[in-house]
Amino acid sequence: MSRNYYIAGNWKMHKTRSEAAELAKALVTQLKDGKHKYLVAPSFTALETVAAIVKGTNILLGAQDVASEEQGAHTGEVSVLQLKDLGVQAVILGHSERRHVYKEDDELINKKVKLALKHGFEVILCVGELLEEREAGKAEAVCETQTVKGLEGVSAAELSKITIAYEPVWAIGTGKTATPEDADAIHAYIRKVIGKLYGADAAAKIIIQYGGSVKADNAAQLMAKENIDGALVGGAALKADTFVPIAKFG
Repeated sequence: MSRNYYIAGNWKMHKTRSEAAELAKALVTQLKDGKHKYLVAPSFTALETVAAIVKGTNILLGAQDVASEEQGAHTGEVSVLQLKDLGVQAVILGHSERRHVYKEDDELINKKVKLALKHGFEVILCVGELLEEREAGKAEAVCETQTVKGLEGVSAAELSKITIAYEPVWAIGTGKTATPEDADAIHAYIRKVIGKLYGADAAAKIIIQYGGSVKADNAAQLMAKENIDGALVGGAALKADTFVPIAKFG
């Protein structure tokens, strides 16, 4: 089954509004003839600015997180209703920084996933193991638990709105990359987990991105693998001249 490649740029906690606008404009121009699916996820403060620039283009607007409650007394949080109002189309959830730096657990992430789906967002659900977990031979088990718990209560119909992003935590921002073979093996395993939960057809259709020090010079090798369907790009997403070659690989 042919799956469309999906390349997403997670800008993390970078860019003022003017810097975000400059990057978004460059990407709109340079990716207009791109043949893959694209997304950018600026900081909350730049969403409105970037929304106006990518509206009506082939670049989707993503947010890097969302609150687990719809609205209310949640100081410092941003709600699904506020994101929808800004034109956000997709939300990244369970990113390793949210899990490990901000201590979000599978239960909280699952609550966010279900709330985002209820409000019509696409979701990029991130899973991945720490270095010590990989060295202990637990990479598959960790990814399985995060996938199963992250998708608890998600229907087969809703699964079409979900993309999984495999991010080996030890390869994020470290310059280390899982070899294409290592990455593909975990992607294949996650696909098997989806098969157990939702059946073979759903497993064949689901998009599984790789995230972990993706660069222009390793993107094509990673994407050539059977089970790797795109990339969730961090550092290299912050400049057009490093993101565009990844986005237009092949």
